[in-house]
Amino acid sequence: MSSRADFPADFAWGTATAAYQVEGAAGEGGRTPSIWDTFACVPGAIADGTTGDVADDHYHRFLEDVDVMAAMGVNSYRFSISWSRLLPNGGDAVNQKGVAFYRALATALLERGIRPYATLYHWDLPQELEDAGGWLVPEAAEAFARYARIAVRELGDLVHDWITLNEPWCSAFLGYASGVHAPGKQVGSAAAHAVHHLLLGHGKAVAAIREVSPDASVGITLNLYSVRPASKRDVDVDAARRIDGLQNRLFLEPVLAGRYPADVLDDLRERSWFESRPAADAETIAAPIDFLGINYYSRHTAFAGDAAVGASASPGSEFVRFVDTGAPRTQMGWEIHPDGLLDVLEQANAYAPDLPLFVTENGSAYADTVAPDGSVDDPERTEYLRLHVDACAEALRRRLPLRGYFCWSLMDNWEWAWGLSRRFGLVHVDYDTQRRTVKTSGRWLREFLAGADRAAA
Repeated sequence: MSSRADFPADFAWGTATAAYQVEGAAGEGGRTPSIWDTFACVPGAIADGTTGDVADDHYHRFLEDVDVMAAMGVNSYRFSISWSRLLPNGGDAVNQKGVAFYRALATALLERGIRPYATLYHWDLPQELEDAGGWLVPEAAEAFARYARIAVRELGDLVHDWITLNEPWCSAFLGYASGVHAPGKQVGSAAAHAVHHLLLGHGKAVAAIREVSPDASVGITLNLYSVRPASKRDVDVDAARRIDGLQNRLFLEPVLAGRYPADVLDDLRERSWFESRPAADAETIAAPIDFLGINYYSRHTAFAGDAAVGASASPGSEFVRFVDTGAPRTQMGWEIHPDGLLDVLEQANAYAPDLPLFVTENGSAYADTVAPDGSVDDPERTEYLRLHVDACAEALRRRLPLRGYFCWSLMDNWEWAWGLSRRFGLVHVDYDTQRRTVKTSGRWLREFLAGADRAAA
């Protein structure tokens, strides 16, 4: 088992949140609606029918939350900026009340020795920009670059570390293919066009940030999955190739290698569209970055299915199934494979061996129970956390350039299409009273960072 001593003194230990999931104050302080405000009001879109209008009320309670982090002993905090709180209606007019909120948050963090890591886009596109075509059109990339420039101009004296996009896979495919996330569209393989415009926005934002703040540290966060074939059968190996391509390589290769994987474009039947993009786009997307953020939760074990066997053409993704390996699962149904974290760190490192890596999200949802004395014991989440911290220690032993670990999430929050029905937090939130209670997992992290015994408090 690892200890704090197994990690460098300057290793980033943090927690993470996202604006729409925690801030609340949806109609306050000059903020205008994002695609999630709209989508949350669609009947049946959210599992429990809730919205993020209040969420954790972090907008009003951020000082309390920063104090909780400080007491936990973390030295870093990853949060996201609400685009429509900073630039209402997705325009260029700066909302000074929004600027004041994020400046106050960053200042409070710095005063407590916590380094702020700001994510510019955690899925909350201003509704007006979606009405104009959203990420399916290149204008969104230009708008994002303008937003990035303004955000860094207003906050760059307090925030040094910037993440352009969070999980563009989710924005593109859950938002525009399956439609289970905002904006709830189903455009088939054309959702890959959103991939391109998101990554183009990333590249343009990197350039914009460097213009305003040359010394800033800039990266992007991708959600990567460990992908393995269910067997050595050619069709299962090909099934794993397809899933790895769509989930991982479609994002890693353009950002780190300056190209899209041709096999994935062929799988999507979108090669001709991508080849018709301006030649300069590839160079823009591959703008040098200072670090790569990786969100890791689980593994996919790919099985082609009997229908794929003997098919005249390479089996399509419609044949791919995910095998139950028998591993424990979280409440989300995600299998727990800590060694999969090593898989994705190795995969990313292979593209850019000298690039610093951060685990920018890693966590687990469970149905927590509040005891009569008000405490919340979450042994399964605590064990999940311990196992993945151990995997980080192993990554360092393998000399992978891992620089930090951010647990998802600081506190229970509004979990997108699941609403308030899933809890990922190290801190329990009573949504009726907004009372915060540090769970066993949060106490474990506190003692680990303090160098105490590995046992939970």
